[in-house]
Order: sequence, then C-alpha cells, then structure tokens
Amino acid sequence: MSSDGVNKGRRRFLVATTSVVGGIGVGLAAVPFIKSWMPSAKAQAVGAPVEVDIGRLKQGQLLKVQWRGQTIGILRRTSEMISELQKTVEVLADPESVEADQPEYVTGDPRALRPEYLVVNMHCTHLGCVPQMVPEVGSQPFDDNWNGGFYCPCHKSKFDLSGRVYKGVPAPTNLRIPPYSFLDDRTLMIGVSPQGAV
Repeated sequence: MSSDGVNKGRRRFLVATTSVVGGIGVGLAAVPFIKSWMPSAKAQAVGAPVEVDIGRLKQGQLLKVQWRGQTIGILRRTSEMISELQKTVEVLADPESVEADQPEYVTGDPRALRPEYLVVNMHCTHLGCVPQMVPEVGSQPFDDNWNGGFYCPCHKSKFDLSGRVYKGVPAPTNLRIPPYSFLDDRTLMIGVSPQGAV
C-alpha cells in the first residue's frame, strides 16, 4: 500500500473521530443550556397551580395542601356548618368581607364558589400561624358561645367557618381566599380562577 493510501485512511479516521467527539461535546454542552430554559422545582413550587382530588373528602373534613409555600385548607362543610354562618355575623369584624383579600367571584357568607367547599389560606392574618379548626358548636375554653370555626392558639385570633375574623382579636382581616376553580365535581385547581372570571 502506498503512503498516500495510508495517509488518506488516517485522515478519514481522524476526521470521523474528531467529528464524533465534537458532536458528543456539543451535545453535552447543550444539556445545561436547554435545562436552563426549564423552570426549576423551586420556581414551579412558587407559582404552579395545584390540582387537588376532593372526591374522597368527607363532610366536615379539612384537607390541607401546599401552594406557593402556604398551607391551603379545603373544608367540605356540612349543611349545619353553612347554616351556622349567619349566627356569627354579630361578632365578626368584617362579615361582608369588604376588607378581605379574596377574588371578586367569591362572595356572600360562604365565601366560596360552591357553599359546600371553603378554600382558604390557613395562615392567620396576624402573624402567619396556622389556626386549628374547631368545628364543634358550644362552649370552648376560648369562647363560651362558639359556633364553630378556626382558632389560632398563638395569639387567640378567631375566625368563623368561612374564615371571617372576629371582633377584638389581633388578626386584622379575614383569612385570605386564593384563586381557585373546579375542573369537575372531584377536582379542584388552586391558583387558577374560573374561566372568564376577573
């Protein structure tokens, strides 16, 4: 074999090898660049909507989920719980939710798209503690005429079963209502308003 034939063979081998190694290098270099376009887990946790299956939620039961680093409570109220809401109006600081942080489409005593389901940010509007749900109606150590609701043991703020704040407690406003919508009878989406809602 002539030296020209050997050189051409080497040249082809070197070109092919260099092309393969270069291609692999470009591919490996592109991975972090492409990944940088995708939102991080932290970014997704900050703003991503949360889909919640409420199909197994029993009446009177409270389900807690996380959205944007906050505890969101989903309470499936009984008809008795809904009827108790009118009985607390006299002791509430903002029964009409005039000063409340809530979407415009959430109105009335239930403060809900569907009266049966309360979707509420569980953090007390005083200093951010998470109140306990005390659904039992009757005398409690913190209230002789309790009609059921949420009690914050940190600084003794009280809220009714719609998250409306009582008069004379440290919490300045009602519990917040996040944007949410129903995808169907079993699925709730926290972080997304109903279609067409402002």
